[in-house]
Amino acid sequence: MREQLQIVTRAGVRVGVLSGLDTCGELCTATGRPAEAVTVWAAMAALAGPMPLPIGARLTGRREEPLRKLGQQLGPVRTREAEQRGATMSLATAIEYALMLAAAPLAAVPADEGLVKLSPRERELVTLVARGRTDAQIAAQMYISVRTVSTHLDRIRDKTGCRRRADLTRLALSSGLV
Repeated sequence: MREQLQIVTRAGVRVGVLSGLDTCGELCTATGRPAEAVTVWAAMAALAGPMPLPIGARLTGRREEPLRKLGQQLGPVRTREAEQRGATMSLATAIEYALMLAAAPLAAVPADEGLVKLSPRERELVTLVARGRTDAQIAAQMYISVRTVSTHLDRIRDKTGCRRRADLTRLALSSGLV
């Protein structure tokens, strides 16, 4: 699945990317990660937008029953949070998130340990990264420059050991920031 997503992303095949996100949702469902499955499928649905009927129906129509079961597992609040997380993701963030989920487990800093080192402002920045915001969007929302966002991200990466935005997203998800 990782290779499929990487290839179709490089080739710019949008339907292939959406299909890869769908497969990622299935993988998360099969491996007991309901919140991640809901997030990926919500991102897929939001990014699919109005698609030709056969393709759109194939990608989103058969998700109703699995999503209902996942919703029962998570409860309404956690389901809504996961849906909102996915619906706000950009295409690049959704791809990075799916690649992160499909990756073999990496040795990461435990969520609590990584967050203890962060200031409240840095936690806010990690939350915005996890919600798929770009550096420019974060700068506008926090009333700081893009360069300051970059500096904060460098410090956060040093403190947490998270090198990529996907790692920061994983940290935020595992610690309940998003």
